[in-house]
Amino acid sequence: MGEPTADTDRAGGAASLRRTPQQARSRARLARVLEAAERVLVADGVEALTTTRVAAEAKVSVGSLYQYLPDRDAIIDALATGYFARLEAVMEDFVRAAAAERWDDPVGVLVDACAAVYRTEHGFRALWFGSGLTERARAADREHKRRMADGVRRVLLALGLAQDDEALGRACHAAFLAADALAQEAFRRNAEGDTALLAEAKIMLRGYLTEVTARYRRRPSRA
Repeated sequence: MGEPTADTDRAGGAASLRRTPQQARSRARLARVLEAAERVLVADGVEALTTTRVAAEAKVSVGSLYQYLPDRDAIIDALATGYFARLEAVMEDFVRAAAAERWDDPVGVLVDACAAVYRTEHGFRALWFGSGLTERARAADREHKRRMADGVRRVLLALGLAQDDEALGRACHAAFLAADALAQEAFRRNAEGDTALLAEAKIMLRGYLTEVTARYRRRPSRA
């Protein structure tokens, strides 16, 4: 699967900004600021994300930072939006791969991919496991989870494991919420992920996938 682009990595926070940079130089400056904010977040937590600290870390003036990120909440929202964009890019890669490949264990593939993101995205873990998420970030997270669940739905359709209907969308949303909660707990326990808990997550989700796909096999043919 392809890697997310630099624009996806750091421009994903555009929706949370006071104004969106138009020139390449301004976009590069904003990317540098968000990278600096992530370093501060990982090193010292959400409470350290002051505009003064982030500006100093990014080596830009506070006035320059204020053009885009006027306060801590704006920094948190921009970081969260960027993380969502990167995760959704990974899911899009899986949807494309599912159309071209056949996986013996789709649950294992998806859980391992989610775990890899938690393992490498230290800022994502620091933000979610801290206590500083804004209401806007929480609302964006709910919509993000719906988009990720829709990605799971499209994976199942690409693999020919289900038929598209409202029940499938609901089942995929439930499965993703369960998988996400278990992944978070696994990485709260261990920075590399509690392998035993991740294994239990796979067993649970395989059973659920079996039940969901069986629903379609039990339906009478419309032919």
